[in-house]
Amino acid sequence: MLPPDVEAMSLLGKPLTSPQLAADVQKKREDELAQAKRDYDADPKNADAIIWLGRRTAYLGRYREAIDIFTEGIRKHPDDARMYRHRGHRYITVRRFADAARDLEFAAILVRGKPDEVEPDGQPNARNIPLGSLQSNIFYHLGLAYYLQGDFDRALPPYQRCLALAKNPDRLVSTSHWLYMTLRRLGRVKEAEKVLEPIGSSLDVIENISYHKLLLMYGGEIAPEELVRQDANTTDGATILYGIGNWYFYNGQPERAYPLWQKVLDGSQWSAFGYVAAEAEMARRTPK
Repeated sequence: MLPPDVEAMSLLGKPLTSPQLAADVQKKREDELAQAKRDYDADPKNADAIIWLGRRTAYLGRYREAIDIFTEGIRKHPDDARMYRHRGHRYITVRRFADAARDLEFAAILVRGKPDEVEPDGQPNARNIPLGSLQSNIFYHLGLAYYLQGDFDRALPPYQRCLALAKNPDRLVSTSHWLYMTLRRLGRVKEAEKVLEPIGSSLDVIENISYHKLLLMYGGEIAPEELVRQDANTTDGATILYGIGNWYFYNGQPERAYPLWQKVLDGSQWSAFGYVAAEAEMARRTPK
């Protein structure tokens, strides 16, 4: 049993607690959660109300509580793929990768043969344009659940499926980034290079700028030295530092990768995927 103030244990045995938010962000998210709770209380069986209650809870760093809410949603709506998609995402956050993969595999079964649907953003971007879809998010997170376990063979098909579902530059660059890294870790260099072909500096990326920069680096348009001076206490910093370290790693320079990954772990962004990935790499390096 974890103490009440601990959300998860890192893969290296470190207790992880809810991140401190800026006062204005905390207030805004608490207000949004209070509204989600009122909507839920008005109709506790409503699937949308359950999902938003879970999402708003997670945005405050209360990940275990959010998982419990999505679990309740699954009991009430066992055929709603969205419940498994969101619970799978939060299982990744708390380092339960196998549980995440199970949920997301089942979500993939539930949406098979159905049209994709836009997924509303919980934290809207600068242009207030939703960029994700239910199916692309299912496959994106499924690929990640396998990638974080070092199972690159199983990560590959979900990322390929996600790429086929990418309908905007943001989803293109986020998926291409993980797909490229997966192929490189599998030693499939020529296939990885093909992933970079649609990626140019003129892409109109709204949100996933860090992934876009990394892809341009992989293609030789940006030097790693231009990107490496990152603040590991930001999500973008953790993302970029993990990606640069990984680039060094699969290009035969692990001695340059490990310090970058450690820099990520010395930062505060433990729920960011770049941080989780750096942690997984360092955990695999550490003798059991």
